[in-house]
Amino acid sequence: MEQNGENHLKDPLLQADGGGSGASPAGASPRKERKTRKVMFNVRGISCASCAVSIETVVAGLKGVESVSVSPLQGQAVVQYRPEEADARTIKEAIEGLNFEVDELQEQEIAVCRLQIKGMACTSCSESVERALQMVPGVKKAAVGLALEEAKVHFDPNITSRDLIIEAIEDAGFGADLISSGDDVNKVHLKLEGVSSPEDIKLIQSRLESVEGVNNVECDTAGQTIIVAYDPDVTGPRLLIQCIQDAAQPPKYFNASLYSPPKQREAERHHEIRNYRNQFLWSCLFSVPVFMFSMVLPMISPFGDWLFYKVCNNMTIGMLLRWLLCSPVQFIIGWRFYVGAYHALKRGYSNMDVLVALGTNAAYFYSVYIVLKALTSESFEGQDFFETSAMLISFILLGKYLEVVAKGKTSDALSKLTELAPETACLLTLDKDGNAISETEISTQLLQRNDVIKIVPGEKVPVDGVVIKGQSHVNESMITGEARPIAKKPGDKVIGGTVNDNGCIIVKVTHVGSETALSQIVQLVEAAQLARAPVQKLADRISRFFVPTVVVAAFLTWLGWFVAGQFDIYPREWIPKAMDSFELALQFGISVLVVACPCALGLATPTAVMVATGKGASQGVLIKGGNALEKAHKVKAIIFDKTGTLTVGKPSVVQTKVFSKIPLLELCDLAAGAEANSEHPLSKAIVEYTKKLREQYGSHSDHMMESKDFEVHPGAGVSANVEGKLVLVGNKRLMQEFEVPISSEVEGHMSETEELARTCVLVAIDRTICGALSVSDPLKPEAGRAISYLSSMGISSIMVTGDNWATAKSIAKEVGIGTVFAEIDPVGKAEKIKDLQMKGLTVAMVGDGINDSPALAAADVGLAIGAGTDVAIEAADIVLMRSSLEDVITAIDLSRKTLSRIRLNYVWALGYNVLGMPVAAGVLFPFTGIRLPPWLAGACMAASSVSVVCSSLLLQLYKKPLHVEEVAAGPKNDPDLV
Repeated sequence: MEQNGENHLKDPLLQADGGGSGASPAGASPRKERKTRKVMFNVRGISCASCAVSIETVVAGLKGVESVSVSPLQGQAVVQYRPEEADARTIKEAIEGLNFEVDELQEQEIAVCRLQIKGMACTSCSESVERALQMVPGVKKAAVGLALEEAKVHFDPNITSRDLIIEAIEDAGFGADLISSGDDVNKVHLKLEGVSSPEDIKLIQSRLESVEGVNNVECDTAGQTIIVAYDPDVTGPRLLIQCIQDAAQPPKYFNASLYSPPKQREAERHHEIRNYRNQFLWSCLFSVPVFMFSMVLPMISPFGDWLFYKVCNNMTIGMLLRWLLCSPVQFIIGWRFYVGAYHALKRGYSNMDVLVALGTNAAYFYSVYIVLKALTSESFEGQDFFETSAMLISFILLGKYLEVVAKGKTSDALSKLTELAPETACLLTLDKDGNAISETEISTQLLQRNDVIKIVPGEKVPVDGVVIKGQSHVNESMITGEARPIAKKPGDKVIGGTVNDNGCIIVKVTHVGSETALSQIVQLVEAAQLARAPVQKLADRISRFFVPTVVVAAFLTWLGWFVAGQFDIYPREWIPKAMDSFELALQFGISVLVVACPCALGLATPTAVMVATGKGASQGVLIKGGNALEKAHKVKAIIFDKTGTLTVGKPSVVQTKVFSKIPLLELCDLAAGAEANSEHPLSKAIVEYTKKLREQYGSHSDHMMESKDFEVHPGAGVSANVEGKLVLVGNKRLMQEFEVPISSEVEGHMSETEELARTCVLVAIDRTICGALSVSDPLKPEAGRAISYLSSMGISSIMVTGDNWATAKSIAKEVGIGTVFAEIDPVGKAEKIKDLQMKGLTVAMVGDGINDSPALAAADVGLAIGAGTDVAIEAADIVLMRSSLEDVITAIDLSRKTLSRIRLNYVWALGYNVLGMPVAAGVLFPFTGIRLPPWLAGACMAASSVSVVCSSLLLQLYKKPLHVEEVAAGPKNDPDLV
């Protein structure tokens, strides 16, 4: 990663999602601020001071209200209240009760929470949850992910709460558990020791609440655990544990240790898998005998003859056993489908549960009718369908079991990322001079900002930090996808989860907990997996009308076959033995009802997006949602910024020329002495070059020659008195200003340098030009290869830069870009993108700086270089963690592969329905005698969901396209595009 100065030690590598509440600023104590909340209302109808007094009197009387102020002139009411006892909605209703009109709340505070949703089976389920959430007053935005089984809700805490949001989800027929909220930015879970009474816990709680930087303390008296939310700028977990220990009065002794609560999502997933497996096995325990008694034993004489013995009238032992065994499957094991169907129909929509409940009930209750008819009649003969109901439920449960197992594997890439950080770290204690006096191995969770840690070769870096001592190479492949170890020296950043290769380094901790790059990557990918891709809208629209259409189709199938049988339109021998026309028609209708379930359709997009975003993150490409993933595959033109994107972004001296007998080292020493006090990038390049030159000559001293009378000449260079000599370092204008003669040799060298797109820096000593240094920002080594590969993909590359035309054209020629725009300001870059979009092109922009952010936002797809500014990263749709142009190709290629996989998933999902429905409806039966029994239709429906998830999982095999081989230069870009 790029070198990091002291001013940026606290800057996060990636900006957190804008919706969440971040960590509190240094020195603040949000705990004190959150004890009360302030809300402002616009109140219409206040005509005099007595109106204001009446409002103040009523509102002040409400429980939890601390102060109220009403301004009759401005028509505003400002109320301070305690959120645990009152809320803004109650206050608003109290004012409206006095016959005043109250407008929407102003200055709304937005909170965010993530919820685990239980019981979603298909797209219509996720839509139902989303609708239920959006109907909750105060909810501003809700995104529900079917594959992730999560919801992210932005809401106004003045109007609603997390409990009301969970209640709304449960009213819609689904379960909900809180995963995290905006308050969870930095929390530590501690297990208490030595606590013997509730008073001890209260004492500890009060001591912790008095600590500066502690935002909130939650105690569990029964479990003797405590959760502390804190500001990492002010305090940390070790200080909190020390505070607990100090709270004890002898002879009592308190201690606390880190406590890791079970991972809720993993626990829920394992519980769901175990639940479906157990239900399937219990279902099989009853369904297999039913199937044997119905389909197998009656065909094996004499083993099945006993099933036909009559119990009462025409009711046989087989009928009675099938009824008794099927009923637990239908009403106990299958109760989940009744509950799901009830909640769906109550909300005015239909889902998989509705189809399953309709199909199994039709088979079961018709069979009950047959049994009761046989029980009361001596002559009635009929065939029951108990095996259809029982086997159908068993196969659907098997399909759901296989589906949840496969869906769990779609988040494997993300779970591997979260497990990268090591469990322990080596903490150093330093003396006043910065020397290590002791080493302690502690849990990584106990690290605090500004701690100093030691990382030996082969160890993982526990958290983000900056190297303060030592040199090494760090393998960052697990986060950035870059296999080549990166050299690290004092001042360089290191990322938590990466591996230290060969040297011992001392690191100062800069980011802990949720602020680390690893945590932010995971948060970014999780947010992306919740976002719906536009292509999913097709599935949403289809599923909305699909279930009612299927019910109608099933009814028409039954009606068609039944009417045809009643009027002898088809031969009687078509009806299987022991069936009549009604029963045959009913089987066809139930088969259509079951085989057409749209579960697989709803899984086609989210599972593919989930796998692709996780895989992209492990390859160093962070995609901020399905929208960016989908748009990237349409890109036909890519606009590149020059500095820091196509080039390294760090000027360096690439050539030197001496015009006198002065030694090169002396010339550079004098130039560096003059430039040492300048902050200009070219000055830094000259100083850096001089240091390297000294090393080559065997001198390792970093001491620069002292300069006096240092002066900056804007746009020209610098002048200084170095070692008693007047040293001028700058361009031609500076030389003319000091009346320094410029020879034809110097003029010729300057022209040659400018043609090569380099900056020529002249060095004059005592008004004589003694040499020149050529400074250039070198191209990234992969730039030419990336442009060539993009051309072979049919994508045009365009360079837009604020640099001069000569440099821009030279760089473009070197990398193979045919279309160039130079001397363009940041707004002009965005305008160029809009011009291309007007021509019908989907445009991507690759940039790294603040000046690129308008263009990144204007482009259809913005790709930010990971080492660039936070502003650029925030504006972009895709972040390239490695700052490598090869990853531009990876992002577009991954997008194309993912969209191709989504289309294939739709083929799998719709293929089962399109092919299965006609077969289930009996289209082939008149010609071939082939029909699809309902239990087999259930197996087909289950297979469609499993096949779609497995198809998405194949994206785990994705490999970067440009690592395979060198790419030959492709055709030049089409100039007509611009």
